[in-house]
Amino acid sequence: MIRRLRIPATGELFRTVVANTSARALAILGLTLATVLVARTGGPSAVGEYALLRMLPGLVGVLCVLGLPGALAYFLAAPRRNLPRLWPTLAAIGLGGALLGTVVWLVASPVVAHVFFPHESTLMIAAAGLTVPTQLSLTLGKTTLQGLEDRRGGDVVIAAEELAFLPCYLLPLLSGIHGVAAIVIGLGLADLVVAVEAWRRASRLLGWRRFGLAGNGFGWFGRPDRGLAGQVASYGLRGQVGGLITLLNLRLDFAILGAMAGPAVLGSYAVASKYAELLRLPGNALTWVFYPRLAKLGQREAASTARRMIRPTLIGIVLAALPIVLLTSPVMRLLYGAEFGPAVIPARVLLAGMLLAGASGVASAYFYGRGTPGLNSIVLGIGLVITVVLDLLLIPAHGALGAAIASTAAYLATDALLIGLLLRLSGRATPRHGRTAVPASEVSS
Repeated sequence: MIRRLRIPATGELFRTVVANTSARALAILGLTLATVLVARTGGPSAVGEYALLRMLPGLVGVLCVLGLPGALAYFLAAPRRNLPRLWPTLAAIGLGGALLGTVVWLVASPVVAHVFFPHESTLMIAAAGLTVPTQLSLTLGKTTLQGLEDRRGGDVVIAAEELAFLPCYLLPLLSGIHGVAAIVIGLGLADLVVAVEAWRRASRLLGWRRFGLAGNGFGWFGRPDRGLAGQVASYGLRGQVGGLITLLNLRLDFAILGAMAGPAVLGSYAVASKYAELLRLPGNALTWVFYPRLAKLGQREAASTARRMIRPTLIGIVLAALPIVLLTSPVMRLLYGAEFGPAVIPARVLLAGMLLAGASGVASAYFYGRGTPGLNSIVLGIGLVITVVLDLLLIPAHGALGAAIASTAAYLATDALLIGLLLRLSGRATPRHGRTAVPASEVSS
């Protein structure tokens, strides 16, 4: 009887993960189409500049909001969602961080232009700072939907985040604007369009009316709570260290390779990296879906749920890797042309580094959901050290292939440590004998 009652919940979870993975696949498709257009109009150098402009402004913004994106889902889980003055506090952190991030980018733009965009004007790179608040607004809207468990809305935003760039990039091209200027305009417009939709959905879920005035008294307006802001920042910074390290593990090789080898080599590597990250989609989906759910469960049930997912995710990713590896060369040459032939081998190397990503996604969700994001950050920090050391050792001699080897070693080491830590800590939380009690929520389902 108990097993039968678990089936609907398991089926619902499976459908939710598949839906989120599909949304991420659509986002990858949108990014691929946009990258193809950028490559066809500007070559590998333009692709490298596009990759950097998608990464660097967003990184600055996230750093300046004290890890707010990582904290939103935790503080929006019941019953924390109804804390007095929660939304004014979150708004103050978000708006203040957006302003600070824009100023930081403007001040740093001469250095950024010199290191990463040597053939572009400092003024144009400074203008790219306008995408700091737009990217941040989109990120916060997306994670708010995650915390409110609007799965359909979250999936729509995830897919639209990349799909929207293509038409927004075409607008300046058709107007005669090319190069970095077209990329910056396209990124900013796409961010704004999708962010508006994300916050419209969030406002509707919260029952807010005109300009954030809520009938339940929890709208935007009000005095921020300094103590609550400290709690949000404490959790957010512990989690953001891990989020930042994850981003750096995924993109630091972009920055180092771009600085050492130039935009052309980076363009080929960016294509290889994005192709390989197809295998990371299920793991990201599992983290996205599990994190808010585990935040609401008891310790034993959360541990049991996470442990049950390890084996199927490991097997599923290995099976999915086989066709992706075989299709690497045809896809690269068909979509991007012969110029991107050097991306094939780095892509295959990077695919090997993604084999544990599904199970590690479950582990990350467990640590975040149990309120211990610092553990996740510590493990990811080890991977970052591996990335930096191996990048500096291998990129000068081997270029893009060296960057791929470094990232693969970091991914496998980090994912293996996360999985091991999950198994050890969750084993302490589950009974050694007998079955874990079935929560009322599962019985009622």
